Amino acid sequence: MKILFLTYHGFSEHSGISKKIHYQVKGLRENGHDVHLCYYGFADNGHRCRYINNLMLKDYGRGLLAGLRQRMDYGCIYDYCVREGIEFVYARCFQNASPWLIHFFKKLKKAGIRAVTEIPTYPYDDEFKHFEWKMRMGLKIDQLFRETLYKQMDALVTFSDAETIFGQHTIRISNGVDFDSIPLHSPSKVNSPISALHMIGVAEVHEWHGYDRVMAGIGEYYKSTKAKDVFFHVVGGVHPHTMNSCFLPIINKYGIKDKIIFHGVLFGDELTRVFNQCQFAIGSLGRHRSGITVIKTLKNREYATRGIPFIYSEQDSDFDYQPYIMKAPADETPIVIQQIFSFMDNFHMCPEDIRNTVEHLSWKKQMEIVINAIEK
Repeated sequence: MKILFLTYHGFSEHSGISKKIHYQVKGLRENGHDVHLCYYGFADNGHRCRYINNLMLKDYGRGLLAGLRQRMDYGCIYDYCVREGIEFVYARCFQNASPWLIHFFKKLKKAGIRAVTEIPTYPYDDEFKHFEWKMRMGLKIDQLFRETLYKQMDALVTFSDAETIFGQHTIRISNGVDFDSIPLHSPSKVNSPISALHMIGVAEVHEWHGYDRVMAGIGEYYKSTKAKDVFFHVVGGVHPHTMNSCFLPIINKYGIKDKIIFHGVLFGDELTRVFNQCQFAIGSLGRHRSGITVIKTLKNREYATRGIPFIYSEQDSDFDYQPYIMKAPADETPIVIQQIFSFMDNFHMCPEDIRNTVEHLSWKKQMEIVINAIEK
């Protein structure tokens, strides 16, 4: 099948979202499909451009008018789909529903080209609460047009358990992993019981990751005992609002600045080096703040693929009953660090055994679910 994978933004070497999209494309190709990747970005001369397979499809020029044109002009993508015999469009939601996007997908439907849109998180409205006003206004526009937009689709792809979203039926899959890109965990110290606990959390950090609950838990732990050292390694960019309103007050309150290590964005060998210093990983602990109860996050799957035990608070049917995870309550209580010590003192699974439990979550198998649903 000829497939156009449509994104409305560009890519970054450090972005987990960018890597995920490329792995999804790889998964589709591993299933034997001819996949064309369409994205938006900037040329070397600063022009706003749309690309397919690294070749320029449309040059919109510079400035405000160029920005408006790229948000309104999808005719070049439609012409490409018809010209190249595209049979299926897989789009990734960018909270950008608009009359122009509705018109584009209506034309695809009329041309007999099937289409789905992936909703990465659902519901997502509450995630915008602390974003700048331009993004909040963009959400308001999306809210006006999204139900009409998704009526033009064959389905929506979701990582939740929702059977319908915005009036459209869903194809429910899990976030996948690319096993070739994730090395197996190799902790620098393997001892039980552990003498010092090193925890890692990897994310583009926002309030819904709930890392403040870990920091508060470390503070409470040191108030009651100093039996063992505890460190939390935060890897990834931290949103300024989250740092100033959530993290720094807790760190200063408990005097635990030396226990929270902010590494910034890491990838490759540098990321693996920090992972190997740690025995335990932190998933999302605040999804309830965004009104999300059920979600299959990419990070949980990446932790399991590395082979490191972890904690999270949402509902995730792929992991809820696995022996290498801890479930935290979906509330605002500090994480009880002593419970993690107790868990790790009795934990004996090796990284290979953890990794083997997620073989079915490869992107090849997850994208195959989408294709099979569309071809029914």
